[in-house]
Amino acid sequence: MLRAGNILRRGLLALPLAFVVALATPVAAQAAELLMFRRAGCPWCHTWDRTVGPVYPETDIGRDLPVVMIDMDRDEAPDVKLVRPVRYSPTFVVVDEGVEIGRIEGYPGEDFFWGLLGRLHEKVTTATQ
Repeated sequence: MLRAGNILRRGLLALPLAFVVALATPVAAQAAELLMFRRAGCPWCHTWDRTVGPVYPETDIGRDLPVVMIDMDRDEAPDVKLVRPVRYSPTFVVVDEGVEIGRIEGYPGEDFFWGLLGRLHEKVTTATQ
């Protein structure tokens, strides 16, 4: 779990407040959310932080699937049922009530990311209707 001190040390003060609040969310998943598994120094994570991170909480998908950051080297394993272990950074896993719905391994760029995440978001919204 990220704490305020970690957020300050990692230089995340430039991020919108809603995004920082999502970073501080406990990793135990109960409702639908997006888990971002990352490592320090990951260039693709940094690119996601610059391109998608600032706008993510303001989107419909971002409100439906709040992002929870998981440092693969420091944080405890989340209390979710994953289809398979996470090996790559970044890996984005959509979970609903603690169960993996789908994942995006790597960061394929902004356009592909939103398209792939949109498909996973549809799975969640269809399942809850």
